[in-house]
Amino acid sequence: MNEPILAIVVPCFNEELCVKETAERLLDVLDNLCNKNKISDKSYIYFVDDGSKDNTWEIISRLHDDNKRIKGLKFIRNFGNQKALTAGYESVRDLGCDCAVSIDADLQQDEWAIEKFIDKFEEGSDIVSGIRNSRSTDSLFKKTTALLFYKLMNILGANIPVNHSDFRLVSKKALDIMELYPEKALFLRGFFNDVGLKTSYVYFDVKPRFKGESKFNFIKLMGLALNGITSFSIVPLRIISVLGFIMAFLGFVIGLETVFEKIFFHNTPNGWATTIILLAFFGGIQIFCLGIIGEYIGQVYREVKSRPRYIKETELK
Repeated sequence: MNEPILAIVVPCFNEELCVKETAERLLDVLDNLCNKNKISDKSYIYFVDDGSKDNTWEIISRLHDDNKRIKGLKFIRNFGNQKALTAGYESVRDLGCDCAVSIDADLQQDEWAIEKFIDKFEEGSDIVSGIRNSRSTDSLFKKTTALLFYKLMNILGANIPVNHSDFRLVSKKALDIMELYPEKALFLRGFFNDVGLKTSYVYFDVKPRFKGESKFNFIKLMGLALNGITSFSIVPLRIISVLGFIMAFLGFVIGLETVFEKIFFHNTPNGWATTIILLAFFGGIQIFCLGIIGEYIGQVYREVKSRPRYIKETELK
């Protein structure tokens, strides 16, 4: 059997401080795997510039001129991390590869763990998910929000492994299946976990960021969570149905109690404060439920418009 062609997909957004070092380290990984006859010498790195405002693309272009194993794609504007990953997967599938590994541009994820990914792939896994061993490098706030993210996702039906981000290997077969999913906001973590192909896991340690600051903040994390939940689960809508039944039942009970007091005690019940609190409480629940329904309607709205996932400006092959 011939050695597999590996494509390493690296999404970038304003990473001018990291991208050159990232390319050099990943080239070392490719050389090492080639020398061990684990991958083909046709393997390559594919950067996706997600509309950077700094010199990220200029650096990628120079790296490509110096080494044709470095390829790249530039978006016309910023479309978001998931769209950049999707574009990377689709592009390397078209360019040709047997498997693709996605990794962050800051290389906090251990690039040398890619060898373990290849070993799992050779053993027959179509999807290999990277799981970080700990969150010792994260702040308390980031640890807490990340834990809440995974718990919320799993409770609401979008099942993804805890402490798995987008450090993964996927086979050509998985990429072919992804082509069958035309969703405009495809949630990749949910998709690869839900598709049903043979999956294995690689555990790795997270390193400090090489340079610069993370572009993935709390607001983007919540946006990712909402997209994942509304893309892969209708559990929130079912919760709304149950809440609606409970609220209707409580209203019926309160109505019976009011009628009972009116008939047998001939007085208007006291408790205006309680009434106001209940009105505010149930009003808040109703607005919250409308917000959840609105998220689902928004998903339908985006899909119905059928706008492109992303727009390419330049591609280096």
